Amino acid sequence: YHAQPSQGTEQEKMDYAFNNKRRVIRLVLQWAALYGDLLQEDEAAMAFLEEFYVSVSDDTRMIAALKEQLPELEKIVKQVSEEPKAPQKKHKVLLQLFNTGDDRAQKRQPIRGTDEVLFKVYCIDQTYTTIRVPVSSSVKEVISAVADKLGSGEGLTIVKMSSGG
Repeated sequence: YHAQPSQGTEQEKMDYAFNNKRRVIRLVLQWAALYGDLLQEDEAAMAFLEEFYVSVSDDTRMIAALKEQLPELEKIVKQVSEEPKAPQKKHKVLLQLFNTGDDRAQKRQPIRGTDEVLFKVYCIDQTYTTIRVPVSSSVKEVISAVADKLGSGEGLTIVKMSSGG
């Protein structure tokens, strides 16, 4: 954000700084617009947005053209930092397929569409439950099974996580 060219006239340096700062502001605005809900839960992201806003505010004193982007940035920062007015019932869940035995000890057999898989369903409140669904289930059917088990289908998000370690 604070990159400065090492060569050129003062006007060229100012134009370079203005264009870089404007691009970064636009990127941060897009990031906040896309991930606003998630940013509310992340203290580091919130601290960054507030610090970024203060930095841009300070820069408007030297680069007046940045003032036109300041209201939009202020609106995003306030919008993301405000708590939701009414409590929204959202379930963010993580599905994890798990195996009940040692792979090497089990006899390898082809998977059939009638076979069932067991999923651990992790909720945002640090709890989990399990569901059993056929291998051939669609995502919609898996979400429906989770909604039945949790008692609500509002705001369900299906997430797949994997790790090499």
